[in-house]
Amino acid sequence: MKAKIIIAAILLFGQVANAQINLPNITNPSLDFSLPSLQKDSTIQLSSLKGKVFLLDFWASWCAPCRAANKQLLKLYAKYKDAGFEILGVSLDENSIDWKKAIAKDKITWLQVIDKNGWDAIAAMKWNIEAIPSSFLIDKNGNVVASDLTYSNLEKMIKQLLELN
Repeated sequence: MKAKIIIAAILLFGQVANAQINLPNITNPSLDFSLPSLQKDSTIQLSSLKGKVFLLDFWASWCAPCRAANKQLLKLYAKYKDAGFEILGVSLDENSIDWKKAIAKDKITWLQVIDKNGWDAIAAMKWNIEAIPSSFLIDKNGNVVASDLTYSNLEKMIKQLLELN
């Protein structure tokens, strides 16, 4: 019985260690995307943010929890943007007018893109988004290091990744 438990623990540890080594990376074509941004005739490609610590944040103007999260993100962004922290908001809005109104009302100043296909948005499908808000913290190497963190845990990890501790 003990041998089975030890073998199971070794197998589990091997899978966990492997998962840590093979973190999802934004340069992987299966995760990368390019979408229209707020600036007219401009797009942002996800992989272009490699080299920055950033939060990939999926949201929509009609999503009340997303709008509440924006208020928290405003604080984090203001506090850490000068240290190199960025946010890329990916809207699942189907109507760009509603999206732009929400950005203005929430006073969002970080990068924003939109895929007007709602739940069928290519970025949402690539990232297996099933609920919003959904977010992924990404390190300077482009690796996803955490997802859907609480505000305090997100701030702690941002400080670690920016080496501000």
